Amino acid sequence: MKATKNYLFLFAIAGAILALDQWTKNLVRANIPLGGTWLPEGWENLASYARIVHWENSGAAFGLFQNGALVFTILAFIVSAAIIWFYREIEPSDWFLRLALAMQLGGAVGNLTDRLFFDGVVTDMISVGTFAVFNVADASISVGTVIMLIGVWVMEKREKQAKIENEAEDEDVAPHVGIEESLR
Repeated sequence: MKATKNYLFLFAIAGAILALDQWTKNLVRANIPLGGTWLPEGWENLASYARIVHWENSGAAFGLFQNGALVFTILAFIVSAAIIWFYREIEPSDWFLRLALAMQLGGAVGNLTDRLFFDGVVTDMISVGTFAVFNVADASISVGTVIMLIGVWVMEKREKQAKIENEAEDEDVAPHVGIEESLR
């Protein structure tokens, strides 16, 4: 039952990200011609800062490694399987890692879905400044990675603090042990 509860969190978060990713991509494919741009009426002044575009990507996140669709399709299957397998080993209290992996799984499956149903091409639509165009799945993978790094940092701080406290306890206990032994 414990494993089921853990997986429920993983699949709920990943499923929500997958749903949001596919919904936004379908909106873009249905309403903006390939290469086209959309901004809410009256927001045209923001076009150089942020806009919604319809872009296709056959590479990795943010347009890297173009024409690698087959490699990234296989990689997405491997990463997704690894996350699902590894997830059962995570302590339920390790909230950072659990959330990070759920976000990464949702993003990986979101882009994998595009690759499988749209001839190896992923739809990207979020364009901010001069940064590469990306989608909800890409953002989820990136934010999940940042959360994972923060989690590792927090865990290391906790372990260092626990080590310091244990060493302090050992120093406090050692003199008392000597006194007790001398009283015998």
